[in-house]
Amino acid sequence: MSTVTGDLLLSLATFVAAFASGLAGFAFALIATGIYLYVLAPAEAVPLVLAGSLTAQTITLLALKGSIDWLRLHPFLIGGIVGIPLGAFLLQHIDVPVFRLAVGAFLVAYSVFMFLRPVAAAIDAGGRAVDGAIGFIGGVMGGLAGLSGAIPTIWCGLRGWPKQIQRGVYQPYIFVMQLLALVWLGGFGTIGMRTVAQFLICLPALVIGTWLGLKLYARVDDAQFRRIVLLLLLGSGIGLLV
Repeated sequence: MSTVTGDLLLSLATFVAAFASGLAGFAFALIATGIYLYVLAPAEAVPLVLAGSLTAQTITLLALKGSIDWLRLHPFLIGGIVGIPLGAFLLQHIDVPVFRLAVGAFLVAYSVFMFLRPVAAAIDAGGRAVDGAIGFIGGVMGGLAGLSGAIPTIWCGLRGWPKQIQRGVYQPYIFVMQLLALVWLGGFGTIGMRTVAQFLICLPALVIGTWLGLKLYARVDDAQFRRIVLLLLLGSGIGLLV
């Protein structure tokens, strides 16, 4: 594959992933990873995915900073920070491809089920303790397979929160989890000048895609947002299975 073709594929994948991130606040990594790994070695693709996702998250968090609900968010963050080391430990003792397939099957089954059933009553039980447990699960999954956002995103929807509150919780949560992962990678010297150069090539597509996603987000209501999230969860699940 020529360098030009590779750069075009990376930019296209970045645009689509950034658009989804701007629209729903998650799914950048799950969308971009497949194409990135087709063009790049894993050691180059992973830090590039994290850098792109964090940049898209930064843009959207700045645009939606008034939606961040620190009172609801902090149990998720505490649980996630505690869970990441356990996930990193389990990485040495578990079959990660099998785990990713299991998560993919769960996301597909959950999304299809939620599409077919009527909108259920919001889950109010458990309070912050359960929110912290969900954050912990997300942290474990993030340390194990880079999937920190899936379960907290589902849980925020099950809580029945409006779209602004959902994004004000799971989006900064994902940002912090990915930032910790990127710092970890940087500490091992895996972020080199080639990754920086590729990031700069993808940056225009990243900014434009995120901006367009945010524009569409402002036009959708809570019911439409719920369907968009389910579609992205379904697509993410299928992506983990193939």
